[in-house]
Parts: sequence; structure tokens; C-alpha cells
Amino acid sequence: MTDESIHGTRDARGHYAPNRHLKIAPLYPPKLREVWAWLPSYFLPWNIIFAASAVVYWLWFIPPVEVMQTLAPGWILRLYVVNAIAVALFYGAFEARLYMSRAQEGRFKFNPRFPGDIKSKQFWFKSQNVENVLRTFLSGVTIWTLSAALMLWAYANTWGNWLSFHDAPVYLFMVALLVSFLHQAHFYAIHRLIHLPWLYKHVHSIHHKSVNPSPWSSLAMHPAEHVLYFASVFYHVILPSHPMIALYQLHKAGFGAIPGHIGFDKIEIGDDVTIDAHAYGHYLHHKYFEVNYGDGLVPFDKLFGTFHDGSPQADAAMRERLKTLRAAKA
Repeated sequence: MTDESIHGTRDARGHYAPNRHLKIAPLYPPKLREVWAWLPSYFLPWNIIFAASAVVYWLWFIPPVEVMQTLAPGWILRLYVVNAIAVALFYGAFEARLYMSRAQEGRFKFNPRFPGDIKSKQFWFKSQNVENVLRTFLSGVTIWTLSAALMLWAYANTWGNWLSFHDAPVYLFMVALLVSFLHQAHFYAIHRLIHLPWLYKHVHSIHHKSVNPSPWSSLAMHPAEHVLYFASVFYHVILPSHPMIALYQLHKAGFGAIPGHIGFDKIEIGDDVTIDAHAYGHYLHHKYFEVNYGDGLVPFDKLFGTFHDGSPQADAAMRERLKTLRAAKA
């Protein structure tokens, strides 16, 4: 059992905050020593998992090109089933360990309360988990699958500029490295869009009902938000790329929604062994709503004054900024 007090503190309400303050990626401008120290966290653990899942899909679950040339229900439904099973296993593993069996109890949990213990009329059947699961499979996995099917259909019909790894290995490797940057730039743009008052009220507020997020909150969105969120895959139809890298882009969005909503700063994997969840930045967005629209990989929050590093100084700056915004609207 790891002593969380070594790594962070709890306030009077029991909310946990890590001692370290968030930083944007050390790429603006790049500092060689800092970049070298940061690189493992870019790949591990998440990006390696999402990239590997795309390879597995491409090798074993994506149908032949001649099948994908037609948008037939059969292969699209099979792809939905594969996605649904993968989400159930991946999301369910975190939910089962951290929230159902509570294997590490509340250690490193930002909000000490567990959503499953709370009934609320704002959720379907008064349950955050039930609504989040239903939204994930009814809308999230469906739109994820349709986005993948349209992308694969476009490639199969030569609408996309499909490069082979044999002909352009270095270029495609660089495209794969940029998947996370493309995801964050796209996410930041649509995220700011859906925080506009009308879109927030009618679309994004559904996701923000999970003020205390858990794994099933990850894809609990309005269908319109799902469409915008998974649209990042179509950059790979416009730009020279490969459908396997486009799948990686989708998996970065679909499976990659987990880290920001896991609700824990660290995941215990053994006695005194933990891995960083990289969840704190997006948890602060769910807590405060108007900060950290991205995760610091692309520095837009820093540029536009919406970056919150978890410090008291950032709290004060956020309150002053929001006060100024309210005064301007008055």
C-alpha cells in the first residue's frame, strides 16, 4: 500500500491534490534535456497502448479492402461489436478495479466520494454510472464505429491518400508521432466551441454532469459532441496517411478518453508501485469548467490564459479572469 501523503495532500473536504504542479510539454521552445526526460511520459503508458490496439485492429479485425468499398451493414455491425467489446473490457477493467472492488480504496482519488454511492435526479435512473454506460454504448461507440467505417470506406475507394509503409516509412512514422498533437489541437478547438453558451447548454452540459468523473464518464456525451470528437479521424483522409494510423487517431480519442476521467492521480499496480494516470489536468476542467480545455501537449491553454496547474496562484488567476469576464457581460 502506497502512502499518498508522500505525493500529495488533502484539503478539509478530503479532496486530494498532488504536490507537483502541472506543466505544459517542454517543447515551446524545446529544451533538449527536459524533452529527453519528458519523452517516456509521452509514450508510456497510454500512447503505446492505443497504438498497439490500432495494430491489432488492422491485422485481425478490419475487413479486406474489397469488402470496405461498400458501406454494407454486415462489416460495420461486426466492427461495432469489436469496439463495444473492447470498450467494455478496457473501461470495465478500470471501473471494476478502482470503483467496484475499490482495490486501492480512496488512495490518490481526487474526489473522495464514489459516484456509485450517490443517487441524483439529474442522471437517468438517478445513477451517474447507468447513464454514462448507456450514453457510451448507445451513442459513443456507435458514432466511433460509423466514423471508422466512413474513414475505411473512403480509403477503400481511393478518396484518401493511402501511403504504404514500404514506400514512406519515415513519413508515416512521423505522422504516427503527431497523432497525439493532432488529437489535442482538434480537441481544444471543439472543446472551446462547445463551451459557447448555447452549445454548452444543449450539448456539452451532458458531459459536465459528471463533476466527479469516473471511467464511464469518458464517452458520456451528447451525440453531437461525439460527432465532433471523433471527426479527428478524417484529417487522415485529407492528408497523406495510412488507415492503420487513422485507427490510432480514433483509438486515441475513444480509449484515450479514459485517463482524463479515471478520477485517480496514480494507479497502484503492486506494493509501493504506482503509475501516473495523467488525469489531474482534465479533472481540474471537470471541477472548474473554464480551465484546461486541452492537456498541455499543445500549449493553447497557456497561450489563451486558461491553463490551471493546480496551484493556489492558478486558482487566484482563474477567479480574477472569470470575475473580469462576468463584469464584461454585465
